This record gives sequence, C-alpha cells and structure tokens, in this order.
Amino acid sequence: MSLKDLSKFLSLLLRHKPQLIGLELDEHGWADVDDLIRRLNSRRPIDRATLERIVATDDKGRYSFSADGKLIRANQGHSIPVDVELAEVAPPKILYHGTGAKSVASIRRQGLLKMSRLYVHLSADIETATKVGSRHGVPKIFVVDSAAMSAEGYKFFRSVNGVWLTEHVPAKFLEERF
Repeated sequence: MSLKDLSKFLSLLLRHKPQLIGLELDEHGWADVDDLIRRLNSRRPIDRATLERIVATDDKGRYSFSADGKLIRANQGHSIPVDVELAEVAPPKILYHGTGAKSVASIRRQGLLKMSRLYVHLSADIETATKVGSRHGVPKIFVVDSAAMSAEGYKFFRSVNGVWLTEHVPAKFLEERF
C-alpha cells in the first residue's frame, strides 16, 4: 500500500471513523500512537517510521504529533465532535474558499455551510483555494469578507497547518471570483 493510500486511511480514522479499527480518540482528537500502529497492523502493515513519514510529507499538513510524540491527531476536518484546542484569531481582511462549479448556486443562496464537518474551511490565498476547488471539478473561488464578518462577531480560528476555520459564512460576505 502506498503512503498516499495509508495517509487517506489515516485521515478517515482520525477525522471521521476511528471505530473502524476500534481506535479511541480523546476529547481533543488525540490517539495514542502505539495503539494506532497496533490496530492498523491488524489491517495494513505500518511502523512508527512510516507513520512519521506520512505526517512529515503530507502536502496538506493534516496531522500533528504531540510534543512528546506519544499522541497523534488530525489538525482539522473532523466530522466527529472533538475540540482541537484552537484559539480564536483575528482573520486577515479577506480569505478565500475553493469549491466546484456544482456548488456555486447553493453557496449563492445559503452561504458556506460546514456540512458534515465542524467548520467551514477557508484559505489565505487564491492558489490554495484553487487547489481545493480543483478536487471538486472545475474550481470556483469565493472571496470572503472576513474583516466584515469579524466586525459582526463571527469567530475565526487558524489550524496549525494554516487553514482558516469558521462555523458559517453567510452569502452577504461572499463575492464570486472566477
């Protein structure tokens, strides 16, 4: 199995379905590394060095080890209720959201919804938003007036890998940029 395939499976476990291998996450989304490796080995061979390589080379910076290296978690993108201990941060004036063309009409009506995740994911630059949008077909980019949102009391958080998070972006704060 390739590192990419292992990374996708790790993402599934740490963000959405730890129960697939009987893994337990604490309230902050942390899993014991030794337990994870032991449980993964019952399905897919993996060792500590491979897990470290996945974390170090993941192009989206999805994962983090605890300071002592005994725990691992996904940085964001969870559909299960965890508190990844993010502090509220004042956002830059604008942020970006990349999506596919099929979602544009719904976004125009409802704004950006977190859907099955805990937060809406936003990018600090158009390039990253375009990459994200490309995963959904022809990329479409929305500019988010995050300064105006913040002024109205909306909270923003920044994940350790640079992804900006908020619970909802109403349509009035969005401008389409194609």
